[in-house]
Amino acid sequence: MIDEIQVENVALIRSASMAPSARLTVLTGETGAGKTALLSAAKLLMGARADKGAVREGSDAAVVRGRFFLRAGADDAADARGAGADGVAGDTGDDAAADAAGGADATDTGGVDGEEELVVARRLSADGRSRVTLNGALASVAELAGRVGPSIDLCGQHEHQALMSPAAHGRLLDAWGGAPVAEAAGAYRAAFAEATEASAAYERVCEAASASEAALDEARFTLSQIDAVAPQEGEYEELMAYLAKTENAEALARAAHGASDALAGEGGALDALGSAAALLEDAARFDEALGAYAQSLREAGFIVEDVSRDMASYAEDVEFDPAELAAAQERAAAFQGLLRSFGPRLEDVTARREEAAELVASVDDADGRRRAAAERVERAEEALAAAAAALHEARAAAAPALAEAATAVMGRLEMGTAALECRVELLGRDRWSKAGPDAVELFFRPGAGMQARPLARIASGGEVSRVMLAVKVVLGAHDEVDTLIFDEVDAGVGGATAVALAKVLADLSRTHQVIVVTHLAQVAARADVHYVVEKSDGDAPETALREVAGAEREAELARMLSGDATEASLAHARELLAAARP
Repeated sequence: MIDEIQVENVALIRSASMAPSARLTVLTGETGAGKTALLSAAKLLMGARADKGAVREGSDAAVVRGRFFLRAGADDAADARGAGADGVAGDTGDDAAADAAGGADATDTGGVDGEEELVVARRLSADGRSRVTLNGALASVAELAGRVGPSIDLCGQHEHQALMSPAAHGRLLDAWGGAPVAEAAGAYRAAFAEATEASAAYERVCEAASASEAALDEARFTLSQIDAVAPQEGEYEELMAYLAKTENAEALARAAHGASDALAGEGGALDALGSAAALLEDAARFDEALGAYAQSLREAGFIVEDVSRDMASYAEDVEFDPAELAAAQERAAAFQGLLRSFGPRLEDVTARREEAAELVASVDDADGRRRAAAERVERAEEALAAAAAALHEARAAAAPALAEAATAVMGRLEMGTAALECRVELLGRDRWSKAGPDAVELFFRPGAGMQARPLARIASGGEVSRVMLAVKVVLGAHDEVDTLIFDEVDAGVGGATAVALAKVLADLSRTHQVIVVTHLAQVAARADVHYVVEKSDGDAPETALREVAGAEREAELARMLSGDATEASLAHARELLAAARP
């Protein structure tokens, strides 16, 4: 959900901000006032491709900021829907002169009911470079598209909406189908993953079985070389520690004996400490403080005496068996040979052995391994076929109800006998994918006596917007999108259709945040929050945005009804507002 948007230097906008309602918000104003610039700002926050032409003339950069509350699992939705809105590309260039665009002090505190609070800032320089921050941290446009894009649908005559993509129709149907379809889809995805892995495993077995003679000889040689040494875990480290001590036994004994003699021999450290302690003890008769130092020297002497005794014992214990040393040196050389050939680490040697053993086993038992892999593929394909049939059946059962419900809402929108069809076609096995075994597509029939054709090929922009509106109303809380922005959904609409459209938008706002750019007073009167977009006159016109309420709102509705705020149009405006109250 959009909590707030701030816009600076976009098109004719110098500075504007909007805090839309959680339900229905409308933007109204004269044609050409700059409503499109606000939509461009929203698209920038969704991760759309940046166009430097959007920067206000004479400005160094355009800046758009937004605060969002996103439902938990928004990243999963992003994976499902694909990255971004309106053809997002890798527009990730940094502007060296850009600042943090207002996001540096933001914190990711989280919204209500487990929602995530996300503060976004996007800066577009006049040279076309873009900079994004998410909660004050630098991010790419792709990250922005993945975080924010899936939570918003921008539904207009010229937008690449999800409704126009057959790839999205399956997700719409699955959302409508609820638990039965969701369970079948989960089982299908698990079965598809197993069948894919089983097939890949079978291919690996076949490739290994047909390995060249040279590769097989090399594998057998590797196996024999490593198995001849049979390295054990931790053995090499223990061996090197033993050799370091044993090969230097003479030097170790000489050092220990010398240290012992230097400490406790005639004229050694112990004699010196004793003499120093005696002198201090004698002087302590005149200054008691020296007695403490004498005591410290006596204690140091005890330590030195212990060390001397230990060094003498160490020197006596140093010994080695020449035969044992030779065996250890030979073993170490074998280890080092393996490390040179297959290392540089013992972990690498172990990995090479496992690879070689698998290749040799796959050839030596090629028929058995191939037969086992083929049986796994057969079992996986049988399970997949059953899961595919169950998912197809669940989708086929849900499709007519979805189409019927959407058609009913289209009837409320005064679309005559126009109808929506949802077709589910079971594809051949070679065309199954992780998304399912079906081709799901929405078809639009303009009239009762006309042929239904793919929605994207026959419906006009206004019809598409209204069909999208109908589908969104039908999906209700099942839809993964939080915010719907409608532009020109009222194109060519008037009279009773305008009233019906207003009611449907109000219904939709019970389950979604809805923002509508409209020319219809009937729609505007239903809004919880009403903004007016105005453009100033002069050589450097500016677009401004202000929220209206009370008398100002009545005057704006009157203008929308008759072009001016006459007594009759004001009275009509008040009637619309009164009728819109719950």
